[in-house]
Amino acid sequence: MSLTTSDFGAQPLALIAAISGAMLAQAAGTVWVNARKEARRAESGSYWRGSPLVAGIVGWFAGFQWKSALITSLSLSILLRANSLWFWLAAGMIGVSAKFLIRYRGKHIFNPACIGIVVVSLLGGSAAWVSPGQWGQAPLFAAFAIGFAALVLSSAKRLDIALGFLAGFAVMLFGRALYLGDPMAIPIHQLQSGALLVFAFFMITDPRSTPDSRLARLIFAFAVAAFAAWLSWEYHIRGAMLYALASLALLSPILDRLLPASRFEWTSTKGPRNELKTPRGGVRPRPHIVRA
Repeated sequence: MSLTTSDFGAQPLALIAAISGAMLAQAAGTVWVNARKEARRAESGSYWRGSPLVAGIVGWFAGFQWKSALITSLSLSILLRANSLWFWLAAGMIGVSAKFLIRYRGKHIFNPACIGIVVVSLLGGSAAWVSPGQWGQAPLFAAFAIGFAALVLSSAKRLDIALGFLAGFAVMLFGRALYLGDPMAIPIHQLQSGALLVFAFFMITDPRSTPDSRLARLIFAFAVAAFAAWLSWEYHIRGAMLYALASLALLSPILDRLLPASRFEWTSTKGPRNELKTPRGGVRPRPHIVRA
C-alpha cells in the first residue's frame, strides 16, 4: 500500500538501512548486557561451567529482542525523511543504543525511534526531517483502525495514553481555533495527519518509556500534547510531538516516583524450575556437576 497508493512510508532501501542500524545496535547491546551479567555472577561466586555464555554464540545473544528493533525500524522508515541512507542507519543505531545506555531503574528513558529521529534531525539540519504524514483519507483511516486495534489487542495495555494524547492535542487545537476565531476546518485538517496517528498509537504508547500507573500516563500524555502544541504554534516545528516527547522523557521516572505502580514486563518473571533466586534477587542456574 505504501508504494502504490500513497507516501505512507519510505523507500525499501531506507527501511533496510533502518533495520540494519537497529539490529546492529540491538545485537551489540544484547552482548554487552549478557557480558555484564556474567561478570556479576563471577564476582558473586556463581559462575559455573553451565553458564549460558560458555555455550557459545547462542549464549552471547540470549534475550536478543529482534521484535523491538524491528518496530523501531518501521517507525523510523515511516516518520523520517532524509537525503541519504546513512541517516536511517544512524537513527536506528542511535535510538536502540540509547535504550541500553540511558536507563533508570531498569527502564530506558527515551523512546528509541523518537530519540533517533530527533538526534538525526538536529544533526542533519535540512538533510533530515520529519515526514508530515499527509497520506490521504483512505490510508489515514486504515492507519487509525490498525493502530486502535493493535492497542486493544496488545498485552501492553496502553490505549489510555494514546487516547489521552489525542484528546489533549485536539482540545489544544480546537481551543486555539475558538480563541482566534478561526474556522473549525483548520484544527480538523491538523488532526488528519498520519504522523500524528503513528506517534499516538505506536510511539508514545511504548510501555518501557512511559509511566506505570494510569493516572501518571494521562498526566504525561496531556503534558506532551500541550508542549507539542506550543512548539508547533510558537516555533512552527514540523514533528513537534517528537521533540516534545524527547524533551519530557525525564518526566516519566519522576511520575513513577510520585505515583508508583506495578511495572510492565513483556515476559513473565517466573523462571524455569531449575533456576534459583539469588540473595540479590537475580536468577541463576543450578550448578552442573562435571564428571571426569
